[in-house]
Amino acid sequence: MRFAFTEDQIALRDATRDLLAKECPPKAVRAQWEGEEPGPSSAWRALAEMGVLGVLAPESLGGLGLSELDLVLVLEETGYFALPEPIVEHAAVAVPLLNDLTTALTGTEIISATAPNSDLAPGATLAHSFVVGDENGLALVERGQVEIGLCESVDQTRSLGRIKWDSKSGQRLDDPRGKGQARGLVGISSQLVGLTRRMLDMTVEYVIERQQFGVPVGSFQAVKHHLADARIALEFARPLVYRAAWSLATDDPDYEVHASMAKAMASDAALLAGRKALQCHGAIGYSFEYDLHLFMKRAWALASTWGDARSHRSRLAQVIL
Repeated sequence: MRFAFTEDQIALRDATRDLLAKECPPKAVRAQWEGEEPGPSSAWRALAEMGVLGVLAPESLGGLGLSELDLVLVLEETGYFALPEPIVEHAAVAVPLLNDLTTALTGTEIISATAPNSDLAPGATLAHSFVVGDENGLALVERGQVEIGLCESVDQTRSLGRIKWDSKSGQRLDDPRGKGQARGLVGISSQLVGLTRRMLDMTVEYVIERQQFGVPVGSFQAVKHHLADARIALEFARPLVYRAAWSLATDDPDYEVHASMAKAMASDAALLAGRKALQCHGAIGYSFEYDLHLFMKRAWALASTWGDARSHRSRLAQVIL
């Protein structure tokens, strides 16, 4: 048996990577951070044109008709480039649950979603509608049907909003097995893997160029140990994320367990990579003007949303015991 992605899946990932390298450089992320980009970014519109927003939508409704295993690599790249818009909530959570996708795949509309047991939605200033949940399941509510209270976030590109809605409003969504939640977990985990890669790449590049005592600081054993620790964490987390995506795509009965395992390990890896990156960069890593904080603070935010590592380990313990 061959455990590897197909050529088509790799090609879709590479096309997404090339697009985001052009359309979503740190300068564009910083513009969203500082409120200079009032609407959907050019990167979001380009992803819509490429069909990325409709990876999980059936071809009969204008999507690509692919699976979570095709989407996981794409979402990893959106993490690597810190795409500001809530693509996990839109493409992984909302789109597979909708029957009408006429506007959800064009890039002119953004659908956000709240995490389970939360009333916070990312991209609240941009979203046209929201997937929200209560004891009766999930519902799609339009922007005019909710009250939005903007909230502070360590990552200002997320434009968090606290959503208040009437459970009698909106359109109820059919999600009998809770796949929406599992897709959200795997999507966020994918982005955390991408962020871990980005912070590790930035740090390796920096310690090669930065010199002390006439040699690159990356030649020091202590620095090598920091980077090795981060790389090991990445290599342990990434296969679990891919396995969770495979479980969703194949309807494995344990997909919820696999999603929790992925989120716990991906959160740990991203937080560790952020600490190691900050340590290896030294004082410049603390500077607001330096790009590291764009990715590090995104990692902090995503590691805490959709359940942190501790909560998912508790969930796994309940399954095991």
